[in-house]
Amino acid sequence: MRLTPIALLALAAAPQLAAAQQSTPPQSAPAPSATSATPVLTLDEAIALARRENPGYQATRNNRRVAEWSVRSAYAGFLPQVSANLSSTYREGGQQFFAGSTLGASSDIMSSSYGIGARLDLDASTFTAPKQQRATLRAVEEDINSASETLRAQVAQQYVTVLQRQATATLQDSLLVNVRAQLELARARAAVGAGTSLDVKRAEVAVGQQEVALVRARNEADIELLRLFQLMGVEQPANVQLTTQFVVEEPRFTMAEVMQLARERNPQLRATKARETEAAVTYRNAQGQYLPTLSLQTGWGGYTSQYTDIDPLISSARLGAVAQQTECLETQQIRAVASLAPNQDCSRIVFTDADAARMRARNDQYPFDFTKAPWEFQATLSLPLFNGFVREQRVQEAAAYRADARYAVRTQELALTAGVSAAYLTLVTAKRAADLQTVNAATAREALRLAEERYRVGANTFVDVTQARAEYERAETDRISAIFEYHRAFASLESAVGRPLR
Repeated sequence: MRLTPIALLALAAAPQLAAAQQSTPPQSAPAPSATSATPVLTLDEAIALARRENPGYQATRNNRRVAEWSVRSAYAGFLPQVSANLSSTYREGGQQFFAGSTLGASSDIMSSSYGIGARLDLDASTFTAPKQQRATLRAVEEDINSASETLRAQVAQQYVTVLQRQATATLQDSLLVNVRAQLELARARAAVGAGTSLDVKRAEVAVGQQEVALVRARNEADIELLRLFQLMGVEQPANVQLTTQFVVEEPRFTMAEVMQLARERNPQLRATKARETEAAVTYRNAQGQYLPTLSLQTGWGGYTSQYTDIDPLISSARLGAVAQQTECLETQQIRAVASLAPNQDCSRIVFTDADAARMRARNDQYPFDFTKAPWEFQATLSLPLFNGFVREQRVQEAAAYRADARYAVRTQELALTAGVSAAYLTLVTAKRAADLQTVNAATAREALRLAEERYRVGANTFVDVTQARAEYERAETDRISAIFEYHRAFASLESAVGRPLR
């Protein structure tokens, strides 16, 4: 007759127990309703945000601008280098003695000059540099693509990790509902004399332990979510929900197909091959040092000079004119004594104010009244003969660089083959493990349901229920781990191939 109140208590607790048993952790976070204000984040949005905001990736992208300008600079080698200069000089008046002669001026002198020069050097590197820089640019672009794919794979892996931690927290939440229902049942059984206080205490301990497990699971989920947004390079909004759902299914491609795709599209392999091309051009560039160099040079210029005080020069010119006129008159007197006709009109040798004005006008040239210098053009053909084996050393360094690049390509090909093969086999194994763990979890869930039913009717003890619940928790945790291990294996295969596969 004691089974009747127990049965009534079991019926009262049945809805909570059924909800706890039937609630299974989702493979991804559920999507909120359309009217919810909760921010949502899909995997594609997370990858797009990471590519736009991740600082490490942005730093890698900056290398493209440097490489692009290197290409422009290489083509500019066919153009002359042009330079211009403008100078001004002030020299104090005075005398200097040089080689027994007296040099200098009585007045301070200000002078200025300008020059425009053009120079063009043509050698073997001028013709090979554009190809080398284009190869470098291609390698940089492939490095950026490789960094992009690496970042995409990291975000996908972290996204899956967050979903796994959230699914684990959901499992712990459902188990907490279950143990609380068991606590209520244990108390009801103890109240009617069908159970003991020991069962109640065990149920209370189970509730406490489950609450601790739930708190830890939620904390781990929050930490992994923080790491996801750190990887994306943005601040985490409050109450964000991850909405992308993944499906565990058989791979729709074979190993041969993904291997061929990886050899054609893998950015790391393409970048390594671009570096090999660059190394080959560098080697040819080093060999070009044995060829002659043609240098073409030309220039235009002008100069001007001005005395700060022209009066001493005018006075000197005036005295010079007087001296010349006196000398002329003496010469004419001597010719007259010798009965010779005069050969010069000494009255013309005078220094007038107009002559002084012209001197002042000619002196007024500083700073921009330039006198054009003669134009010149120079062509030089030089052939290096010996420079202390520097050329030979550079050629050997370039040859070693080329050989290392070839070895790097071979190493990357071997690593690609091994990586893709291992990732594909891991994916297939993860699929089988997920299927098996799903069956095991279903069996453990059914065993827990039977143990709870038997405990309701007094056919077994609370220890049996606790053991069944622990086995169910382990099986369900293993199922969740197996499902997300499959998704991580899929992301690893995509990373090895170098592009998305779904």
